[in-house]
Order: sequence, then C-alpha cells, then structure tokens
Amino acid sequence: MATLVIHSADVDPRIIEQLESDLGSPAMRDRSSIRFKIKKKPDVASLRMIMPHDVNLLPDNFNPDAIQLVISDMDSTLINIECIDEIADLAGLKEQVASITESAMLGQLDFSESLRQRVALLKGTSIDALAQVYNERLKLNPGGEELLKTLQEKNIQFSLVSGGFHFFADRLMARYKLNDTLANNLVIDSGKLTGELEGPIIDANAKADYLLQRCRRLGIKPENVLAIGDGANDLDMLTVAGIGVAYHAKPVVQQQADCALNHSGLDGVLTLLGIQR
Repeated sequence: MATLVIHSADVDPRIIEQLESDLGSPAMRDRSSIRFKIKKKPDVASLRMIMPHDVNLLPDNFNPDAIQLVISDMDSTLINIECIDEIADLAGLKEQVASITESAMLGQLDFSESLRQRVALLKGTSIDALAQVYNERLKLNPGGEELLKTLQEKNIQFSLVSGGFHFFADRLMARYKLNDTLANNLVIDSGKLTGELEGPIIDANAKADYLLQRCRRLGIKPENVLAIGDGANDLDMLTVAGIGVAYHAKPVVQQQADCALNHSGLDGVLTLLGIQR
C-alpha cells in the first residue's frame, strides 16, 4: 500500500474531503502533514498544481523506519549557493562561470569537463576568496539545521557528497558534526588557485559509488538510504538510494526522483520520514 503525503497540516478542507472520496481512504493528520494510505494512485502532478504545498507519493516498498543514512549534495542543496559561482563573482567572472554551472546542472554538459573549464577560469584567484565565500555568503538552506539536528537525535547518519570542493565540505562537516564527506580538491600554490584539480573528479558515477561505499562501511543496504540532490549529476545517486528526493531541483531531476520538495525547506525530508517536529 502506497502513502500520499501532503507537506502541510493547513490544507483547504474541501480538497481533503474530495481526496478522501476519490482515494477511498481517510486523511491522517499530524502537526506537519496530511497522509493517505492508498491502493489507488492519484495524479500527483495534478495535485501539485492545485495546492501551494509539496505533495509526494512514497514508493510502495518504502519503510521510513528503515532509513539509517541520509546522503546529500552540497551546493544549492544543503547550502544556499553554488560555491564556484561565488568564487568567480569575487574574481569578476561570475557570468561566465555561472552559465557553465547552469548548463551542467541541467544535464546539457558533461559535468567533469564543465568543472575543469570553470576551475581553469579561476587560475590565479587568491584562497582568501574561498574563505570570504564561506564566511560571508554560505548558509544552510532553510530547514537545514533542523534536519541535521533531528537526524543526529535519531542516530541517523548524514553524509555530504559534492561535485564542489573539500574547502567548503570539510568546514561544514566540522561545524555541523556530519559523519562523512567527499568532494573535489582544488590545487593551491602560494596561496592561489592553479586552475587545476587534484585526484578524480566527483561526478555522477562517483556520487553513486560513494553511496554504495558508505553502505558497505555501515553494513546497510541502499534501500536504507535517503538521498537528496538538485542537479543532473545527482541522478545516479538518487536512483541507487532507497528513496531519492529532488530539492528545489532542475526539471530533469524532478522528473526522475521519487519525491520532490519545491515549497518546503530541507526539514521536508523529516516529513517524508514521518518524524514529528
């Protein structure tokens, strides 16, 4: 039996009454959502059009109590910015770099090649620009702190995997006590970026592989993982996970992910897991 989740407890009663009639199932309410246990699956796209709330249909075999690991993309998912675009802004190159970033996230460019191009453009940029981005521009997306705090309270691991840079991911891991992280390494010489990357690039395949590696280390199965992302380079990871969540994501990701959050903050993940807030 599937579960339909409306990510709000404040929904027009007429809509709920109609859904109860159409679905043949009573509404179950809590402080942050309305749920229906259903056999007949509704047109979720149509429901999303008539409500200013997130609406998701959980997969038939999804057991929220079995989730032991949440794994998330970093830029524009856990955090509010694309770090490379903000570094480029301080170097006077944002328009050029951001256009490449956007095309890569839409799946229009090969991610690895696009990253090499963008990093090459930043050659000669002072490492002080990275610190400035972290200190002045980087924030967790809405609901992020509540998500991380609640997962820790529930003893659910949180790993951060990024096509961005360890400079930022490592600082986030230390600050918020994340369990693990993987990202790309910028080459720095004499306090400046060389325009090169060190080691293998963390692309779509690497993200999916990282998820499987974390499962092996923790002794769990991919079905015990919830993955969150926003760009085309997250799709492999979202597909491998037991449930994949598109967070304010590009259209190609929303079309293929199990669930989508477009109105909620990151705390909407807790609603999917049935965790009361």
